[in-house]
Amino acid sequence: MTDQNQTTPPVVRADSYLTLHYRIVLESGPGKGSTFMDTFDGRPATLQLGMGQWSPGMEQPLIGRPEGDCFSYELEPSAAYGDRNPELIQRVSRAMLIEHAGEDASFDPGDMVEFTAPNGGRYSGVLKEIDQDSALFDFNHPLAGVTLRVDIDLLGVL
Repeated sequence: MTDQNQTTPPVVRADSYLTLHYRIVLESGPGKGSTFMDTFDGRPATLQLGMGQWSPGMEQPLIGRPEGDCFSYELEPSAAYGDRNPELIQRVSRAMLIEHAGEDASFDPGDMVEFTAPNGGRYSGVLKEIDQDSALFDFNHPLAGVTLRVDIDLLGVL
């Protein structure tokens, strides 16, 4: 005999709106074993699939999963944030840095600095080194070139 009131939980589609807890752990690179992001000890996150909040490779393992599912998956760099691109490590003149940040701005290696492109777009880079004439920035995504483990607790699917 089956229970007439029992319904199957909704499953994740490519355009679903999710409420979830997630943890992103670095599985390779200098930070191996460290946690990049973790919502399990706080408020759950929301995620609208297909809107660019996560890379398509990070979203794909969620498709078809039922609400209430807890699971983990590993992503190679090519499926997450791509491989590191040496061409995205660029030297910027001190004058350009002052133009974008202001005369009295101070920077230390490791700082994330945002720039405005000529087309009006915004992009960020991590300061690697700075001297009197220029600054060296890494414009790769911080997770580029890193294998990731993603832990998911799928709380709600709309």
